[in-house]
Amino acid sequence: MSKAVVFDIQGFSTDDGPGIRTTVFFKGCPLRCLWCHNPEGLSPEPELCVKVARCKNCGKCLAGCNHPDCQQWGRCLHICPSGNISVVGKQYTASELAELLLRDKDIFDSSDGGVTFSGGEPLLQIEFIASLTPKLGGIHTAVETCGYVSERSFSVALDCIDFFLFDLKVYDSGRHKKYTGVENGVICRNLKTLQKSGKPHVIRIPLIPGYTDDEENLRGLAKLAGGSTVQLLTYNALAGAKYANLGKVYPLAGLQPTKTEGHKKYINGTTADR
Repeated sequence: MSKAVVFDIQGFSTDDGPGIRTTVFFKGCPLRCLWCHNPEGLSPEPELCVKVARCKNCGKCLAGCNHPDCQQWGRCLHICPSGNISVVGKQYTASELAELLLRDKDIFDSSDGGVTFSGGEPLLQIEFIASLTPKLGGIHTAVETCGYVSERSFSVALDCIDFFLFDLKVYDSGRHKKYTGVENGVICRNLKTLQKSGKPHVIRIPLIPGYTDDEENLRGLAKLAGGSTVQLLTYNALAGAKYANLGKVYPLAGLQPTKTEGHKKYINGTTADR
């Protein structure tokens, strides 16, 4: 893969692996989690984003573009007087992205940090990542993955990535498909491969009220986690605005987060919450 589509690059991150890190968010995901907090990462293609809360409804963007089947030529971006329209998703070559990431190498070295690949699902673009990591001059690399990728892709990831943040969501495969769009057999297989590899990793479990935070589910996920370190993630209730900006409807609008303290008793090896 000569280029990858990235929708965000966040520096000075302390939540996505050890030390101070830069997190690269790749577009494209095979799951459709009802609670997804990065909807801009679902589609593999660049998308128009309109900040609807700031829109003045002047109509200039519509008047300036008569193409109902948007081809993303960017005409409306320049017409909007409020600057509310942008394209989410930019293509990078491995060399271009490496040059950008290497600017913070001193920070990574001094904090035992590095670069984290997130998304979306970054392992959908693992060939690109495998071509990128040798260009990073030994910088520590991590990946945040849902685990729903081919056996080959996961094997390539194990060869080129130092640390894994592996998401587990739902233990029962039927419920998993209902809430995420896919069954969890592939995910469980790749988790076992990761655990057998000895590669450093943390398992992350999002606590979605009414969906993933019940005792039965958490005890089941604890079985899958085995002796792995587990991190419980608090539900992010602020994702709804992102959906509106992309012209989408958030399935869990109005859902509020709950505290994680009462859930730790179900899982051994739980670390600090996020």
